[in-house]
Amino acid sequence: MAKRKASLWPWLALALGIVLLDQLTKWLILGQYQLGDSTPVTSFFNIVRVHNTGAAFNFLASAGGWQRWFFIGLSTAVAGFIVWMLHSHANQKLFSFALASILAGAIGNNLIDRVVHGYVVDFFDFHWPFLAGIFPGGHFPAFNIADAGITIGAIALILDEILRVRKSR
Repeated sequence: MAKRKASLWPWLALALGIVLLDQLTKWLILGQYQLGDSTPVTSFFNIVRVHNTGAAFNFLASAGGWQRWFFIGLSTAVAGFIVWMLHSHANQKLFSFALASILAGAIGNNLIDRVVHGYVVDFFDFHWPFLAGIFPGGHFPAFNIADAGITIGAIALILDEILRVRKSR
């Protein structure tokens, strides 16, 4: 009996769910906080409103504006490639989970935020004294749900590769 090809639609639904959660949280931040506002939640975590015109860790933030269109174009190409990969590998659960998470992050940050606002809205601010030698005041760069999706997706992608290599031995 032939094995039924898995559908890419559950993975696109997962990506859509992450994008919706990302955009909802950003909408709440934009509605309740002014740029630079911060609310302490715990001794090591704040909710803040930060705008990032660059990439990870504000890379290229002061590049003069061309980076906005570069990131929009790059994200569009990456999103198309990821959808194609999801279509081709929808039966590989961990791999597809990773791709869907990365897709959501690319859409949430680099397509929606940059097209609508011209910057990415970040709001999770973690800070610990032991980070003071690396980051100003010990504050890890602020991030959002889309960033978390990309990070979780990257970790899942690495784990998938490790498991694939182990399985082939």
